[in-house]
Amino acid sequence: MNYFDFYHLPLSFLLDEAELKRRYYEHSKRLHPDFYTLEPEEKQLEILEQSTYNNQAYKTLSNFDARMKYVLELKGLMPEEGQAALPQDFLMEMMEINEELMELEFDFDAGRLEKVVRMLEQLEQELLAEVTPTLDAFTKNPDGVDLQPAADYYFKKKYLLRIRENLGKFASPK
Repeated sequence: MNYFDFYHLPLSFLLDEAELKRRYYEHSKRLHPDFYTLEPEEKQLEILEQSTYNNQAYKTLSNFDARMKYVLELKGLMPEEGQAALPQDFLMEMMEINEELMELEFDFDAGRLEKVVRMLEQLEQELLAEVTPTLDAFTKNPDGVDLQPAADYYFKKKYLLRIRENLGKFASPK
């Protein structure tokens, strides 16, 4: 049973977060191990496993990026680590940003840092705008949509996250 089935929610990148939370709490109350202390050990272990599954399901589905990865995994679109192919134009753009970060490492300039941050934010907004029609279409018809744009978005966003993490290391004044 996948996490969406567990919560009786439709498979989707875009969820009603309030409904997800409501179902999580509903399951949490029903599966709380303290209510099963007088049950046989086998039943207690079963409830503990279900409670753990409930927590993991909520943790995954309540985070947009984790949910996106999970849906792509369910649909068989997650290649092995390091096997995702990103478009050449995107990689060239990332190379430019990485070069800016390297220059900041050696010659910190707050204005240049702000420029890189703005570039990343704009790129993230553009990528989300590009993939939103695919995410919306999948919500309406999970079986009739090419999810490659969603997979591309996920891997590009993951790449951008690594750059953001590097901002702290490379762009701090010495």
